[in-house]
Amino acid sequence: MPTPLDHEFVRAAAGAADRSAAPLAARPDEEAVGVTHRELARRVKTLVAAYRSPESALHGSGRAVTAALTHLRALRAAQTPSGLFAGGDNVQSPPDSAFTVNDVCDAHVLAAGAGPELRDVTAALAEIAGAATTALLTGGVHTPNHRWELCAALARLHRSFPDDRLPDRVDAWLAEGVDIDAEGLYSERSAVYASHVTNPSLLLLSDVLGRTDLRDAVERNLTATLDLIRPDGTVETVHSRRQDQRHPFPLAPYLPHYRLFAIRTGRGDLSRAARLAAAGGIDDPDLLAQTLLTPDLCRALPAPAPEPLPRARYLTTARLASHASATAHSVLYGGSDVPEHRRIRSGLACNPTFLRLFAGDAVLESVRLSRGFFDLGPFRAAGMEQLADHRYRLTQTLTAAYYQPLPPELRRDDGAYRMADEGRFSAAMAFPDRPRDEISQTTRVEAELRDDGADLRIEISGPRVPWALELTFRPGGVTEGAVPIGDGRWCLTTGATTYRVGSDEIRVEAAVEAGEPLAGPDRSDVLRYDPGQDHTVVGGTDATTGNRVYLGGLGPQTLTVALRARRSPPVA
Repeated sequence: MPTPLDHEFVRAAAGAADRSAAPLAARPDEEAVGVTHRELARRVKTLVAAYRSPESALHGSGRAVTAALTHLRALRAAQTPSGLFAGGDNVQSPPDSAFTVNDVCDAHVLAAGAGPELRDVTAALAEIAGAATTALLTGGVHTPNHRWELCAALARLHRSFPDDRLPDRVDAWLAEGVDIDAEGLYSERSAVYASHVTNPSLLLLSDVLGRTDLRDAVERNLTATLDLIRPDGTVETVHSRRQDQRHPFPLAPYLPHYRLFAIRTGRGDLSRAARLAAAGGIDDPDLLAQTLLTPDLCRALPAPAPEPLPRARYLTTARLASHASATAHSVLYGGSDVPEHRRIRSGLACNPTFLRLFAGDAVLESVRLSRGFFDLGPFRAAGMEQLADHRYRLTQTLTAAYYQPLPPELRRDDGAYRMADEGRFSAAMAFPDRPRDEISQTTRVEAELRDDGADLRIEISGPRVPWALELTFRPGGVTEGAVPIGDGRWCLTTGATTYRVGSDEIRVEAAVEAGEPLAGPDRSDVLRYDPGQDHTVVGGTDATTGNRVYLGGLGPQTLTVALRARRSPPVA
């Protein structure tokens, strides 16, 4: 017996499309001024989908057709003589143009099957696609996900306008191998690019080329992402190498992929994720077009599997551990790229947050450790070791040097030595040729992730320098037991503080094992977060905002920090 259709889902997808398309159809001749080429193409695709869908208020609407033609004229005008599109920071960009061509080709499939009323729309779409083909066929990329977006555009072009050169070029890109690791994470480790670019591109390539291995890669990524879903319905991004490492990412963009794989495989865990992705409502205007292009999306979801609690996962490739129970959800992270590359750079995982803890509405967004060691920035673990079930050790050793005079044979009369970078700064001093006196500092954080929170043991060895542990709580709660020091900040010495939101709370208790007593609230020079010179040299920062509780002192130091969560009982 065939699976019944989910009419409620289709109506919701049509409603999202209508909210975007109806204002455009209400003023069908109004020129689209200041609209990017990607948005122009997405609007055309949505208008055509609304015209095609019986669930849409614009079904069969001539005004929707006129609005689509108006936008297509603007889109054709944005095309340069090369066939690529103007606009954006990436000049004459094949991958950025590929995003637009992907929507153009999908709109072409929808328009070509709609009858004579969309003949002019179909022709305009074909003209735009044809003008872009050569540039996309020969163009290059500059990020990992761009390869798959570009390949998807080439495959879509071949689907509508067959040309043997197109699949050959796709094969050349795919021969590099899909950049998915043993845990199911793509090399950029980014929720944004997995959900918006890589997964939909690989699915399209799988369908057009018959490559089941690409479909399997998407399912592996969706499976890995299950353990990255946080209690607030967002996806963990602290380990990302892209822009989303700085802020939470909603689960909603994963909806079509979790839904499609749940329907096709019958997996209850993917069905649960699909329901969670739609829990806040459906607002994506592109979903309607996807239901028309992939009818399986319209089928009813299988029964969801209950969430397994407690559960734990250690993603070894990203060095990220998570632990979830009915009381607490914690994330421990030791996978920064900065210790290896010794720089802050786009494309590297740079976030210095090493712990998060959720207790219902009480959320500890970030735990960071700042050290005043040669301005080299906060603790970012260079290694993460699993000691036992739920127990881990994060380690980083920093080394700086003082340099001795050059050997006589390497000295120059003109004093013009080569410019060199010694890891902290650059100068015309030929650093590699000089004897050096090194100073080191090692930080170790041992963490046990528990059903009711986490235990930390922090050991800072090396010279006597200031350090500060920063705990940033999500706004909306009340801090009790710590001393306020202004600007949303508190100081905790020995004892405990509690952060409470309603009847949910996180309690923090600290104790010194070795070293001097913790700094008091008068030590503003210590109780602060220092982002390090890579940020401050250009007047920047990566500091958090919110309710921040500080513990600080002068190392060497060993201290323990106990984090305990308490949840309000569930409503019967």
